[in-house]
Amino acid sequence: MCGIVGYIGNKSASDILLKGLKRLEYRGYDSAGICTIENDKLITTKCKGKVSDLESRLNKSIHRGSTGIGHTRWATHGKPNQKNAHPHSDISGQISLIHNGIIENQHTLKEFLKRQGVAFKSETDSEVLVQFIAYIYRTQELDFFESVRIALGEVVGAYGILVINKNEPDKIVAAKMGSPLIIGLGDGENYIGSDISAIMEYTRNIFYLDDGEVAEITTDGYKVNHIQHDNDVIKEIKKIENTLEKIEKGNYKHFMLKEIFEQPFSTQESIRGRIDSQNNAKLGGVHDYLQDILDKKYIYITACGTSWHAAQIGSYILEKVLKKPVKVEYASEFRYRCNHIDSDTLLIAISQSGETADTLAAVKNAKERGA
Repeated sequence: MCGIVGYIGNKSASDILLKGLKRLEYRGYDSAGICTIENDKLITTKCKGKVSDLESRLNKSIHRGSTGIGHTRWATHGKPNQKNAHPHSDISGQISLIHNGIIENQHTLKEFLKRQGVAFKSETDSEVLVQFIAYIYRTQELDFFESVRIALGEVVGAYGILVINKNEPDKIVAAKMGSPLIIGLGDGENYIGSDISAIMEYTRNIFYLDDGEVAEITTDGYKVNHIQHDNDVIKEIKKIENTLEKIEKGNYKHFMLKEIFEQPFSTQESIRGRIDSQNNAKLGGVHDYLQDILDKKYIYITACGTSWHAAQIGSYILEKVLKKPVKVEYASEFRYRCNHIDSDTLLIAISQSGETADTLAAVKNAKERGA
């Protein structure tokens, strides 16, 4: 549930980063931090706690740079404390990174880096990644963008990352594999977020990075390449239709309370246009595949957290209607179990946020096995 925001332009990056992080607070987190580039130096402030705690610690007189990255972290590797909070930098203090996701081969990479004399300050897989990128940058005589791309070619896992380099302060490098990143385009400035809410105050023109893509964002443009084969990628620019009022918590004390009170409206909106005059459900996306779905022998539902509880309820209903067994699996375990997944299998994936890395990985795994 971590949040990412980045800015490059001509304004104070710290102000935009803080505002973006506040809009991402609904996700839940345990620490927050930002890094900006000032006079070819990386200036980092981070802490355990809320964005308000970060804001109270922030010295605006040193965070004056117009390029920066910000992050809210939900602890996975390592305790929720200041040293494990993002952003993370390499041993030379030259490159800084924020990261959503999990690096599955972090132990292999870490052992390799230790043999090269790299010392680690945190317990996170994210620091392993920034140290590895910095190692490639130092030893391979590549530019920053290419160093990130080459390093990611050796990485196994899920990630959405933003990386900055004090030696190349005119760019932010972003990359995605399973964890969402959105690029917002402005006039002489550009924005990056893990969610539209972080950047939609400033721009309505966006594009989404797809899995396996790496982007270089500057004040006046961008380029996108494929990580593995380095081909240029042409992106489709889309326009945001949502309003800020819809995504902010308004007069509610917290987002959970807002969601509870919005349930009648949300339910109404969900079924609008999908119930006919005889009260029959008309689900267009499902209708074209209805017989194929009904013919499947094996049915799985995969999800995490609250979505997993919804899946359990859904499985009872489906078993009653279809007269077939329906199995519910944690998405985080799905890839590692010997499930009977083949072309005679239906997989239903549920995510409350639409971005859960484990759930997306389960879907990918099932597709590869013919489901």
